Amino acid sequence: MLCGINKTQRSGSELFTMRCLVLFQLQSLEVRKSLWPLCQTLNLSYRLFSSGALSHSLKENFRLLQLPDDGASSPVEVREAYLRLAKLYHPDSGAPTADADLFSRIEEAYRAVLAHLARQKSASKYRQSLEEEEDGNDKGNAPQHRQYLSFEGVGSGTPSQRERQYRQFQVDRATDQVLEYRRKEMEKAAGDEGVMVARDARLRSKQIKITQAVERLVEDLIQESMARGDFQNLSGSGKPLNKFDYNPYMDPMTHNLNRILIDNGYQPEWIVAQKEIRESITKLRQRLQDVKARLGDPMRHSETLQWKEHCSVFAEELGKLNKKVDNFNLIVPLMSRQMVHYSLKRELERIMTADRALRLEKEREKERKEKEQMERASSSQQTGQGIIAWMQNLLK
Repeated sequence: MLCGINKTQRSGSELFTMRCLVLFQLQSLEVRKSLWPLCQTLNLSYRLFSSGALSHSLKENFRLLQLPDDGASSPVEVREAYLRLAKLYHPDSGAPTADADLFSRIEEAYRAVLAHLARQKSASKYRQSLEEEEDGNDKGNAPQHRQYLSFEGVGSGTPSQRERQYRQFQVDRATDQVLEYRRKEMEKAAGDEGVMVARDARLRSKQIKITQAVERLVEDLIQESMARGDFQNLSGSGKPLNKFDYNPYMDPMTHNLNRILIDNGYQPEWIVAQKEIRESITKLRQRLQDVKARLGDPMRHSETLQWKEHCSVFAEELGKLNKKVDNFNLIVPLMSRQMVHYSLKRELERIMTADRALRLEKEREKERKEKEQMERASSSQQTGQGIIAWMQNLLK
């Protein structure tokens, strides 16, 4: 009931003030100056008539919002108090203190306090405009009081101009709010990142402590075993290590690195290239030697043409192989390991010599087999004659 009275009284006071403002706008400057004290007196009388219930209601509203009842709170403080109480008493908050009736009263008190602060702000702005108007009477500038009744007091000029200015003001305010929200989110993310870094540092320090504890434990066990004499019966005890007997002038670090590379199958690039060149020349020689072995000796005209064709292919392959030799000579670390080009003439002579040796070996093998066959034939003949002679002697 009190809330209804307060709303009615507040609406009447606002209506009265608005009517006075409209009247001032319709009259000239001199008329407004003469009528303003009368309106102030009437408005003050109206407020004094209804000041008892209104003042008591405002105090109750401030107390309900848990704010000082002197009315000195700002709209930001009122909003923060309302949000804080809404988290406690809103029916959908899920808190144990949720109360629908109390929240309804808090919401009404919040709206009443905001309206009271808005009225105070409008009255202060209007007083300032009157003071500015009195100061600028000599210049003949007529202030526009209508801007203080709409668009939150933003802008000046005609209503359309004030509306555009108010829209731009809303855009700027929304941009500021977005930037403020992003700043808070970035600060929150930076704080979370700092927490993660601190946690990782704690985990690393914990792991280091565990590792050091294990190492100390192992060292203590070794020392205890040495004190008991467990290491005295080892083979080679008291003798120097024979680790570098193979080459005392080699750096131990270099030796260990080379051993690790060899154990894992690593080979330097120049060794791999050298191996590839040797395998390639061996395959080329064997292939051309097989071709020469299939041809006759001496060769016929068709076989000669075929041999020349294979020799030309062999020359092309040998040229490619000589390019690989050049690349190998650029990467080999020692001058003594460098290779010379393969000569086509020398390779052909080598193949011809190997072919003649192979043919001679085949002829010798053939003669040896024929000789063995003749020996077996003669031995079998002699055996047959001996058996016949024995049988003749037996029959006699």
